[in-house]
Amino acid sequence: MTRASDKKTKKYRPPRYYIPHGTHWPLLGAVSLFFLAIGVVKLVQQTGGWFWFLIGSLGLAWMMFGWFKTVIQESNLNYHSQLQEQSFRWGMIWFIFSEVMFFGVFFGVLFYVRFFVVPQLGGDSSSDLTHQLLWPNFQAHWPLFKNPDPSLFVGPKDVISPWGIPTINTILLLSSAVCVTIAHWGLKKNNRKQMIIGLSLTILLGIIFLGCQIYEYILAHHHYGLTISSGIYGTTFFMLTGFHGAHVTLGIIMLSVILFRAYRGDFSAKHHFGFEACAWYWHFVDVVWLLLFVFVYWL
Repeated sequence: MTRASDKKTKKYRPPRYYIPHGTHWPLLGAVSLFFLAIGVVKLVQQTGGWFWFLIGSLGLAWMMFGWFKTVIQESNLNYHSQLQEQSFRWGMIWFIFSEVMFFGVFFGVLFYVRFFVVPQLGGDSSSDLTHQLLWPNFQAHWPLFKNPDPSLFVGPKDVISPWGIPTINTILLLSSAVCVTIAHWGLKKNNRKQMIIGLSLTILLGIIFLGCQIYEYILAHHHYGLTISSGIYGTTFFMLTGFHGAHVTLGIIMLSVILFRAYRGDFSAKHHFGFEACAWYWHFVDVVWLLLFVFVYWL
């Protein structure tokens, strides 16, 4: 009776869950983020801060490299069970959700300024007296070429047309989404060549996207007078597009690591969450850009 009970217990035992050993990487990451925050605050206040910013950035890069290397080694040694991968998936889902909330704040600022603040300063029915007493010469047109106080914030001469570089960048990112999907199909079919070609094209298109965005910024600054300090339109434009560009850069780094691992022979048709996580992130970046194209450039 005891042997039968033991066999039954073994048969229905839940999948093993690997508990990693103690590590210093979380502590290093927390300290690096602290130094990085100090550096950013001091740079914004124009009181120096480059030393703290550099220390924090290098420490954060070291932490990410070391921690990810440890996780990759654990995966290659088959320490990660199906239950462990499920935890990783939920972790990536919550991370992307936090990124959605991050961009949601900046889109919320854009909508609030455009549909509430600017009409009120322009003298809509609820604040006509404010317009007459404070800003009688202000005209509520979006994008703003003339700010309420032009002497304090000089408005831009022009804005970026949506049918030039932004359209090209949209085509580039949508094409890159197709390429990373093709690479995923290749991995599922154990076609490593298709996977490597798809990843390489995705990274190349992302780099071209960043090059076009750099050219767009140069054009905006030197020819249109559109800067982050040229009023609320310039502030929202550069905050949204700049943070998106930073996320594209991070996505390129992640996909480059995956490409290196693909050359090395990592991943299989059934065990490739690292690839999937980066693909999810890249598709998120694509969706954010579509929203940017519509609400920042077009409408």
